[in-house]
Amino acid sequence: MDRAAIVHKNFLTRVAAGDLPAGNAPTGPLAGPEAVSIFRSECLSRAMDLKSRAMQKAGQGFYTIGSSGHEGLAAVSAALRPTDMAFLHYRDAAFQIQRGEQVPAQSMAWDMMLSFACSSDDPISGGRHKVLGSKALNIPPQTSTIASHLPKAVGAAYSIGAAKRHRPEHAVLPDDAIVYCSFGDASANHSTAQGAFNTAGWTAFQSVPMPLLFCCEDNGIGISTKTPKGWIAANFQNRPGIKYFACDGLDIYDTYATALEAARYVRERKKPAFLHVRTVRLYGHAGADVATSYLPKAEVERDEANDPLLHSVRLMQAAGALEPDAALKIYTDTIARIERIGDQVVTRPHLQTAQDVMASLVPPKRKCAPSNGPSASAREAAFGSDLRAMEEPQIMSRLINWALTDLMLEHGEIVMMGEDVGLKGGVYGVTQKLRQRFGPDRMIDTLLDEQSILGLAIGMAQNGYTPMPEIQFLAYLHNAEDQIRGEAATLSFFSEGQYTNPMVMRIAGLGYQKGFGGHFHNDNSVAVLRDIPGVILACPSNGADAARMLRECVRLAREEQRVVAFLEPIALYPMRDLHEAKDGGWMQRYPDPSEKIALGEVGLHGGGQDLAIVTFGNGVYLSQQALPAIEAAGIKARIVDMRWLSPLPKDALTEAVQGCDNILVADETRHSGGVAEALMAHFHEVSDAKLARLTAEDSFIATGPAYAATMPSKDSITAAALNLIGKTS
Repeated sequence: MDRAAIVHKNFLTRVAAGDLPAGNAPTGPLAGPEAVSIFRSECLSRAMDLKSRAMQKAGQGFYTIGSSGHEGLAAVSAALRPTDMAFLHYRDAAFQIQRGEQVPAQSMAWDMMLSFACSSDDPISGGRHKVLGSKALNIPPQTSTIASHLPKAVGAAYSIGAAKRHRPEHAVLPDDAIVYCSFGDASANHSTAQGAFNTAGWTAFQSVPMPLLFCCEDNGIGISTKTPKGWIAANFQNRPGIKYFACDGLDIYDTYATALEAARYVRERKKPAFLHVRTVRLYGHAGADVATSYLPKAEVERDEANDPLLHSVRLMQAAGALEPDAALKIYTDTIARIERIGDQVVTRPHLQTAQDVMASLVPPKRKCAPSNGPSASAREAAFGSDLRAMEEPQIMSRLINWALTDLMLEHGEIVMMGEDVGLKGGVYGVTQKLRQRFGPDRMIDTLLDEQSILGLAIGMAQNGYTPMPEIQFLAYLHNAEDQIRGEAATLSFFSEGQYTNPMVMRIAGLGYQKGFGGHFHNDNSVAVLRDIPGVILACPSNGADAARMLRECVRLAREEQRVVAFLEPIALYPMRDLHEAKDGGWMQRYPDPSEKIALGEVGLHGGGQDLAIVTFGNGVYLSQQALPAIEAAGIKARIVDMRWLSPLPKDALTEAVQGCDNILVADETRHSGGVAEALMAHFHEVSDAKLARLTAEDSFIATGPAYAATMPSKDSITAAALNLIGKTS
């Protein structure tokens, strides 16, 4: 007999015999009807665990990770409001079930079992994963996250105070809401979690509103690795800025009272709290995991004897809320009900095709209030003397700054956040004057933690903002890339487009900085961004394009709810000249605020048919420098500026090289995993032209005189072009 069957049998026999575990008497404000409601949720969660294991064995269910032992979290749910956004631990089925009792017209058993069966009728994920989540219950879906949802919970909590001061168009959380975020004791050790705790405390320490309730469900073990006894309490009892509460999750009366107190503290004080809930883990970790293979049988049996459902029966009897025989009937009736539902959900349809699976990768469009751009008076007040400077050509960094100003004037829900973006105006001055123009609420200087920067953006996006987080250098993104891969980009996919993360992530990156910082400040790898389904990656080559593309990126985020990465070539920020000193060949005038470059629209310079140089970013600048020597060799060439690196603008690229005999891909990213690989494959599929590629070496970037030695140059582009066509330099 497996452990699930043993726990089930123990409950039946012990309740029938009146053999209930010892414990404290029921205390606190939990009334009898509410206690019975919580017990019903516990029973339903348990019944679904049992049925899902049977479904998996029969090949009718997939990926079981149960909530047995954690059913007491239903009492925490009862202490909160359904308007409190909840980011849930994967063992929180009972929490979601109990919240369903607070919202009319919910069918939690049917809906959740559809998810367990991975049916396309599943109302939250459409059959893409067994997840907890519900739009009606204000529970964004989570897969099997190991703390990656904590940073966005911090961001969502921060957004409540921000929205009270300046409410965005698509805000969903009321002013008196709090954000709830639960996780396991093992996950609390993850660097992502520690960063979130630190950010919440750091924010609250400065008296900035942070209505966030962390909840650690401490069952003492992470898969097979024990949590040291007393570790969670020792770690969190005295965290600066975070109030600590603890309760016994086996006792629904104690749990409800403590959760009520913690929620009241967070709601009234607008400060974060840490709710430490003692639980047990029944059945092992997940799926076929057998706890007795790494734990003594006596220890497993001790936890089974502390079944929270047995404790609830004892406590309700002592409180006069429900007699054991009535509790036993609720349990058996619930088991029978889930058996019937389980037999029905396995007959419901499943996703069949790639198109079905991918249907929610791209979020749905949403209605936004119309905008005619910033008014002349608002621009005059914001720009001042910069308006006159717009009549003259400027460097890229300044044009980006002006574009950001116009966008923030036009869209009040745009908020920027990052290291040094406010008071300093960014490491390269790109965000100078924006804090003076829009205030600290919209130009947020964050602590130095990329996970927290992106989490702040993701969380604020879920409350109606259009965030524009800045990652100071491309190399720094790798500290936090899972916030994009595992959280922002997947949210629409796992929620059938019901939840989205519209945002424009600005990243200063790529190479060619002279003598500055080596590979930590010169990073020419974008593979991690191009590999994430649904993410748009844009990269301008000049200031005017940067302004026009940035406006399109904001439109894509604001109206189409897309996750966009805007990669700004650092070396081109200050670039003035093209061929000779003081020729001003790379400066441009600021384009009218109405002008945009549409997603997928490539740039084309020249119309020569001998050669097409397909490139982007710094490659466009270098190709322009190489063009006189190429043309002097009698080669009629054109330069195709990709602009959009992902998704690859295939149709536009095909059209842009039409009629060319030779195609040279000039790619400043690395030979392995670089953009050129996709371009070469595409052109091989659609063109008969002769192909060649010039890429960076598979190397990090050096500091000092060799700063550009591993990447394409004006001379190497010239040589590659001549070699492709069969001419000698």
